[in-house]
Amino acid sequence: MQQLSAGKKLDQAFEKLGKQKSISFELDLDVDAATLKQMDAESDPEPGEEMPDEAAELISGAKISVTVESKKPLDESEEKDFVGVAVKVGTPSGDLVEYRVVGDHTYIRSDVEALGKAMGAPVPPADQLPPEAKGFKKLLDGEWVTFNTEEMEKAGQEMAQEPGVKPSPEPTLDTKTEKKLLEALRGVIAREVDFKTAGGEDGTEHITATAPFRTLITELLGEIRPFAKDLPPGMGTALPTDADLKDAPDAKVTADFTLKNGELTEVHVDLAKLTENAKVKKFGLALKMSAGSKPTAPAGASELNLEELMGGFFGAMMQDEDLDESGLPGEGS
Repeated sequence: MQQLSAGKKLDQAFEKLGKQKSISFELDLDVDAATLKQMDAESDPEPGEEMPDEAAELISGAKISVTVESKKPLDESEEKDFVGVAVKVGTPSGDLVEYRVVGDHTYIRSDVEALGKAMGAPVPPADQLPPEAKGFKKLLDGEWVTFNTEEMEKAGQEMAQEPGVKPSPEPTLDTKTEKKLLEALRGVIAREVDFKTAGGEDGTEHITATAPFRTLITELLGEIRPFAKDLPPGMGTALPTDADLKDAPDAKVTADFTLKNGELTEVHVDLAKLTENAKVKKFGLALKMSAGSKPTAPAGASELNLEELMGGFFGAMMQDEDLDESGLPGEGS
């Protein structure tokens, strides 16, 4: 009875989320920098390919915040129904990247210098970019830039599309097929996942879901593959095979769901056992949810068109390549 009760409570909590028109959530990797460095060292990286200390600090301290707003309930929404999206990657020392989609415009800002240092790939100073890339310079300086979302998408599609070839419509799951797939996935979860529930104070309840990782993933993908032809381009062919998963750890992984008065507020997944390293005691993924706030357009954003974006980005890339090649011996030397 407890299995059914806990699983049903989770179903109802996710259904409540789907009825909302906006939602905010924060994703946090629950691990410290020392553990990341330890895991990297034990993966035997090539000399010079070790994880930089700056990258370990950045990853361990980063949090991804997302807000979405729709004209319809989220479980009924299609792409055209979303009127606002905001995504931010923040660290204790400041925000790294933030972008918002409000109305027909996208807004972006980034601490490019901090990202470059952490990734070991410094970005050329803004004053080295060509004059026509003034909008891109604003981005390198950490200021807000904006562009028309639809125009940028069209330009990207035209660049990727062969001349004279009309793009084919993307495959989609019809309602009947989608329902059939969801029922199949729920069947796997009911068979393989062990649910337990424990009450708390002030209407708080914890539900834990435990399952062997490889077994669960293998069976879930087995149910998805028959629908591969109806998935968005690239997803169907990207699904791993059973052979690909045979070496995946089959340790039991536990997800802890926190419900407040029946509403899902937090999920924590303990991934430590998947590292197959007894020294790793704390390695998890935390997701916190809250009522969505309305994404707004930032003031003072500089307009960025496609020519500026391509000129700035590829101009920086070409300068990097020129700098790299300038130190190489020429032919016959």
